[in-house]
Amino acid sequence: MAESKRHVVYGLHAIGAILARAPERVLELWAVDSRDDGRLRDLRARADALGVRVQSASNDSLARLAGPVAHQGVVAAVRPLKPWDEHDLLDRLTQISQPLLLVLDGVTDPHNLGACLRTADAAGAHAVILPKDRSATVDGVVRKVAAGAAEFVPVASVTNLARALDAVKERGVWIVGTEGGAAQSLYAADLGRPLAMVLGAEGAGMRRLTRERCDFVVRIPMAGQVESLNVSVAAGVALFEARRQRGG
Repeated sequence: MAESKRHVVYGLHAIGAILARAPERVLELWAVDSRDDGRLRDLRARADALGVRVQSASNDSLARLAGPVAHQGVVAAVRPLKPWDEHDLLDRLTQISQPLLLVLDGVTDPHNLGACLRTADAAGAHAVILPKDRSATVDGVVRKVAAGAAEFVPVASVTNLARALDAVKERGVWIVGTEGGAAQSLYAADLGRPLAMVLGAEGAGMRRLTRERCDFVVRIPMAGQVESLNVSVAAGVALFEARRQRGG
């Protein structure tokens, strides 16, 4: 199968999540032949029960498949989600009564992006929107950190983020930015509406054109001495507050 039609995923959590939620997407699965512990035996048993054949491989073979990463002795080739663009995103919005989107403006660290995808999946976000420039891409590192979430949360990579936000607003979605100096607290804002929550890069924050598209901005109240949160932690606080206000 052509490389463009498969993604390499590694790590026990990431592959375990795919087996649990979409085993039909697993094309091939390899496990290291020199490891025999409970976690790997459990994953092998789950794969066997689902009819997914586990092929034995050496550490060197897995390294060639996954690259120089901590693969934890298991690597899979999976059928990827169809990548989204602006048109897919806007079409999907017409099918969702109460959209919850996460917008990441300038998150270039793959570990942060992976953690944000994991958070978005846990909070029930319908999609994550990224600019094609000044952003990490969904690569193997992101997939490992996301612990399987990257295989389920749709990611819309857009050419022009400001223009995409304009189009999202036209479909009745409120754009809410997060900013440390905002006057309004996250917890005082009405987030129980069609919503796109925007977070900027740590330090730099949202770009000017992105901020201008926001209907309003909020801050996460900080009680300690630190001035800001890691972007994935901030995404979790914001998305779960929106979920709480929606009753769930």
